[in-house]
Amino acid sequence: MKTLRDVKCGDTVTVIKLSGEGAVKRRVMDMGITKGTPIFVRKVAPLGDPIEVTVRGYELSLRKADAEMIIVD
Repeated sequence: MKTLRDVKCGDTVTVIKLSGEGAVKRRVMDMGITKGTPIFVRKVAPLGDPIEVTVRGYELSLRKADAEMIIVD
């Protein structure tokens, strides 16, 4: 399974599933990342943390730990 952390800069992917539980999963969903949502990876920091993405028309920065919970296609 491919996670958002594995996606290269400039690619657009679609969310398949959110792993994780409880408050962490809820926080990711509150940011607008839900099943079927397209995500465009704008930038990745030199050391890989954070990852800047465009979701639902706004820019969002995610930590690597959060990006690993987002399974994409």
